Amino acid sequence: MSRSTNAGQAQKEIWHNESLAVLDVLVAGAVEEPPRVAPPGSPVAGACYIVAASPTGAWVGHAGQVAAYTAGGWRYVLPVEGMRLLVKSTAVTAAYRAGAWELGVARVATVTVGTNQVVGARGAAVADPAGGGAIDAQARAPIVAILGALRTHGLIAP
Repeated sequence: MSRSTNAGQAQKEIWHNESLAVLDVLVAGAVEEPPRVAPPGSPVAGACYIVAASPTGAWVGHAGQVAAYTAGGWRYVLPVEGMRLLVKSTAVTAAYRAGAWELGVARVATVTVGTNQVVGARGAAVADPAGGGAIDAQARAPIVAILGALRTHGLIAP
């Protein structure tokens, strides 16, 4: 959190209360909307935003940071690798990876439903059916379509 300091940290309770307000915003782990360039005109205390590139107004100099509005004004938090926030307006997750915010991308090793793994690592390439003694064109077309869908969704290699 960045803030200005004064000699002797007079009125320490104010800084303590402001820190708790920012902590409350971050513990909730949610921002109002996708990254935005300018602060909202009438922010509500407790609202949190991701500052987009080339910000304007009160957010100048805080690109990529999390801006939390408190009773004392804007407070800024530098994101750390792996930080995740819910974007309330779109119901997607924003994750801070490699120095940038990534929205709506889920990175997992497997997907398990109940006790059954339904998606794992990408499988090896599977060739379209070809040749054979008896060629069934009616069966071959749906098989090619299924393989195409699996490739499109990244479940098997192209």
